[in-house]
Amino acid sequence: MRSPSRSVYNVPNALTTVRFGLAIGVMVLIPMGMQFAALVLFVIAVSTDWMDGYWARKYGQVTKFGRIFDPFVDKIIICGTFIALVEVVGSGVASWMATTIVARELLVTSLRGMIEGSGGDFSANQLGKWKMVLQCAAAITILLSLLYPATVWLGYLGQTFLWSAIALTIYSGYVYVIAAAGVLRKDVS
Repeated sequence: MRSPSRSVYNVPNALTTVRFGLAIGVMVLIPMGMQFAALVLFVIAVSTDWMDGYWARKYGQVTKFGRIFDPFVDKIIICGTFIALVEVVGSGVASWMATTIVARELLVTSLRGMIEGSGGDFSANQLGKWKMVLQCAAAITILLSLLYPATVWLGYLGQTFLWSAIALTIYSGYVYVIAAAGVLRKDVS
């Protein structure tokens, strides 16, 4: 009996490709002041993130390409959104915040590539997933607060999520570095 097809031309990779296009749309729309359209695309992109992984596992369509492309698109959605929000007056997103988010993603991706490239396992942990949830909540509430600036509590909520996301981004990056150091120490000894 043949194993399931591992072609890169499958439903999960098509879904990820659509999410990639949505991410680019978000990055284009935010600086143009089209916050509502950006919000809609962002929500669709992040809420469908689980679908490609679920489909790939359920129908045996996990590919090496998908294992790289899916997390790459996740990073484009989050990093691109926060970079775009830096230039929007009233977003509260400072350049150092976007840089922190991008730096953490680059660091963890590099560590993961190095460790998994040498045969180790460096899968995402719960802290990383909660970081993503807080980052998404921050982006959504910030976009909403830009749409409804008179709703003061929305602005406060957006900033609370933003600062919480930045704190968890830094902390989860630290946890990944400690975990990577432990794995690398085992490989050396």
